[in-house]
Amino acid sequence: MGKTKRRGGLSGVSRFVFESMKSNFANSDAANTSPKTSLTPEKKHFDTDEGNPPAKRRKRNDGTAVVEETVHSEIKWVEKYDATGLVPHYSHASQVPDHLQKYFSQRRRFFSLYSTSPGCLLDEEGWYSVTPELLADQIAERCRCDTILDSFCGVGGNAIAFAKTCQRVIALDTSPTRLALARHNAQIYGVADRIEFILTDYISFVKSYLSISSSSGPRLETPHEKRKIDVVFLSPPWGGPSYLSGSTDDVVAQGGKALAPPNSTSAHPSYSLSSIQPVHGAQLFDLTRKITKNVAYYLPRNTRLEEISALLSEEKARSKNSSGNIGSSDEPNLELEEKIEVEEEWMGNKLKALTCYFGGLTAGQEGMF
Repeated sequence: MGKTKRRGGLSGVSRFVFESMKSNFANSDAANTSPKTSLTPEKKHFDTDEGNPPAKRRKRNDGTAVVEETVHSEIKWVEKYDATGLVPHYSHASQVPDHLQKYFSQRRRFFSLYSTSPGCLLDEEGWYSVTPELLADQIAERCRCDTILDSFCGVGGNAIAFAKTCQRVIALDTSPTRLALARHNAQIYGVADRIEFILTDYISFVKSYLSISSSSGPRLETPHEKRKIDVVFLSPPWGGPSYLSGSTDDVVAQGGKALAPPNSTSAHPSYSLSSIQPVHGAQLFDLTRKITKNVAYYLPRNTRLEEISALLSEEKARSKNSSGNIGSSDEPNLELEEKIEVEEEWMGNKLKALTCYFGGLTAGQEGMF
């Protein structure tokens, strides 16, 4: 966003969101102004394309893509964002608590650069909630855009992947510890300068974002009146690591949700969107669609398909019955025939989760982007 002539009517979270949504793609943030320190020899591979901003792909109205030239930049390590010591960095199984052993054995699935100095960091919730890197990269490729909002970023697995394919990432979390760990991990991957880390809860952020867009106050001076969010990635907590079988012996998934034990072949009870936190999954979806039609919803592998289908088929009815009418400048056209694409996320022979794509993210609906 550009500067305003006056700033009346904004305070608290609204002020914070307002400031964070300014169009500052070219400005120098803390990552560029802090003193630069030399990276260890393990990080010399950051000179490859992995550490460079992604090739920018814009979508035409017909859904085809135009790839613009990649801009190369030098990776900087910012000491004040080094979270070493905030949580342990385990280098050997003997250091790991028993209940985290099964997650530690998968550490390089979660972060391929886990051991790159000074080492990726995860808190206890991060160990069982981070998206494996291969899955995060797959989702990020599908969500390629200018600006994406990672609504529950955790320790940064998805946000890092999005920074490889999107021009800008807005990453939210309610935990200052996990937000610090996410920034630390993003520095190891050389993408921290393309991620805005905001300490807030998603619902408050959305309400503030929408209130700014519907405000009757003075208009901004520049054409960048509000940074448009192209895609929202929803990966809310699923209810804890034992949601699937009532046991903490499950293997990892994303967002505080665990998957079936490695040798489990028995059927599990279906998962309802009512178990989503902090609010019902359908309510969370409806709120998100006030920002953009383009939503990627990361859900347990055993989620009821009829409930996923109802997210669209009953959206109009829920909108009419909603008592909280929050204005939006990007209301979805509920009269359009829209489809959902449900993508199964596999690692080897194990189904890990479902990613449900809406709007222009769905194959064949690119024109809605």
